[in-house]
Amino acid sequence: MEITVTKGKIDLIAIKGTIDALTSSQIITTLNEHIHDGEPNVVADFSQVEFMSSAGLRAILASVKEARAAGGDFRLAAPQPAIDKVLKMAGFYNIVKIFATSQEAIDSFGG
Repeated sequence: MEITVTKGKIDLIAIKGTIDALTSSQIITTLNEHIHDGEPNVVADFSQVEFMSSAGLRAILASVKEARAAGGDFRLAAPQPAIDKVLKMAGFYNIVKIFATSQEAIDSFGG
């Protein structure tokens, strides 16, 4: 798994590969570092995530809670169809805002 961070008005965290029990803690750590570095608004680009287990769902949930507790929010962008299906089945569309593209997710923060 690879994580790429693009700093901007809203940090964009691009994840490539598989999110599972072995990699989810790395994602949580990376997202939380940005949230606690004074950047509580975060977009996670899932366009290159090939597989996500329930550990990935827990990582998303933990990041959403952390961002909101810090006064910001978490957006998810460009999930692949299989990942999108998992998110829908797990009810995550009611928990986190999910966008078709990273730019739409960034723009959703306004300002």
